[in-house]
Amino acid sequence: MTTPPDDRSFRREMATAYRSGWHFIDLVTAIPHSGDSLMVTVFGEPVVVTRDEDGDVRAYRCLRRPRGAPQPVRCAIRYGMIFVNLDQREQQLVEPAAPATSRAISATPRSA
Repeated sequence: MTTPPDDRSFRREMATAYRSGWHFIDLVTAIPHSGDSLMVTVFGEPVVVTRDEDGDVRAYRCLRRPRGAPQPVRCAIRYGMIFVNLDQREQQLVEPAAPATSRAISATPRSA
């Protein structure tokens, strides 16, 4: 019989393993118009995803401090889906590769 993990190790695991990745929030169609917003909780932190006047989708972490301004969160849209990353470290998004020009590829198996 194993013992359940204590709260400290659980929080550390959540912070290192899960928070550092990109997480699906919703489809872009959930906020179709300028000024629309969506409030979600990601690993216990409230995050607001909104569409600004220019049509861009942005995400902000809601701070609980007095007079605290919302903290921007990295937000990306891929294939019509909204993703956020709560990790504070600087990371680069991997852009999809441009389609290669069509060229003939031999389909003959090596054993032939």
